[in-house]
Amino acid sequence: MSEKALIERRGLLLVVSSPSGAGKTTLAKRLLGSDAGIAISISATTRPKRPGEIDGKDYHFITPDEFERRDRAGFFLESAKVFGNRYGTPKEEVFNTLETGKDILFDIDWQGKQQLDERAGGDVVSVFILPPSRDALEQRLRSRGQDDDEVIRRRMEMADNEISHYAEYEYVILNDDIDKADTQLRSILAAERLKRRRQTGLRTFVDRVITPVVPD
Repeated sequence: MSEKALIERRGLLLVVSSPSGAGKTTLAKRLLGSDAGIAISISATTRPKRPGEIDGKDYHFITPDEFERRDRAGFFLESAKVFGNRYGTPKEEVFNTLETGKDILFDIDWQGKQQLDERAGGDVVSVFILPPSRDALEQRLRSRGQDDDEVIRRRMEMADNEISHYAEYEYVILNDDIDKADTQLRSILAAERLKRRRQTGLRTFVDRVITPVVPD
């Protein structure tokens, strides 16, 4: 019998942030591919759907007017504007998932993390991923071969700003080895799942353990 079947648990919101090129996306894909107990947060967005993307799987694609209407109505748990497009996390969808005991992974920046802290602080576990050095980060960005020097310069400026918020996170992982960082991220998730306050069925389970069974 699985641990989940023995003791009911409330899910958690695992926030993983890092500057572009620090390995956050790779770590997230590894975790999602190996742990059925966690799913990626599906955001609503105003940006156009790209070829191959599926509405409701990659994003919830909505119009700017609809996004603004929902935002004013408090529909989103967190929202942000990125390169002229709006992104937001549906609040009800997230809380319903947590009630089932499933965890949700958030690939967001420090601003989104602050919003989650304000609106769902008790459910949030935050992890910041650091690159091994500034040179290594720039080399990773250049190795992609997608951006010119000006774009790389802007990305490095954004990285400086992102890294300056590391102290706002509960955990910090130095990604100088992807396998080691992967193990550390899994260890954080495993420990947080075992926190007493998240094991909502613990009292019922313990009562069954310590209460003698009276024969008929």
